[in-house]
Amino acid sequence: MPTESKIKVVDELRGYMERCTIVVSTDFSGLTVDDMTLLRVALRSKEVQFRVIKNRLAHIAADAVGRPEIKEIIQGPTGVAFGYGDPLEPAKALVDFIRDNRSSLKIRGAVMGDRPLTADEVDSLAKLPPKDVLIGQLIGQMQGPVSGLVNVLDAPLSSLARVLQRHLENEEE
Repeated sequence: MPTESKIKVVDELRGYMERCTIVVSTDFSGLTVDDMTLLRVALRSKEVQFRVIKNRLAHIAADAVGRPEIKEIIQGPTGVAFGYGDPLEPAKALVDFIRDNRSSLKIRGAVMGDRPLTADEVDSLAKLPPKDVLIGQLIGQMQGPVSGLVNVLDAPLSSLARVLQRHLENEEE
């Protein structure tokens, strides 16, 4: 018979899982209370919610929202980071925290949308530039061929105009 508190926790986790863009699973064993507090503060500043969860309750919540892929990344002592905006932010925040604090926190994996990610893929995701920079790079790549086409199409007209100008200058002399 489920207790009132467990039902409340499952409902809370369901809400997180329905709204999030990415779920990152971590193994927090070995972290001190101070480290956990620093982690929560660092993640909260990036608008990422971190919860230590009971695996069975998380599995029930994942089934309830129709996201069984989340169950694949939840095993052992689990802390989960829920990101609601840019999916890069939680990955970057966790990787930065681990690097900056030489933390024993380990990333197990993630689910972005409906796609499971390994720990290495989360690390690669964290190394990507922000979305605005990627869009700028894409636009720059798209502008290159267009500029080249404009120059190629403009060259014959420019050459003709120069030839006519020189011819006009020669007749005036």
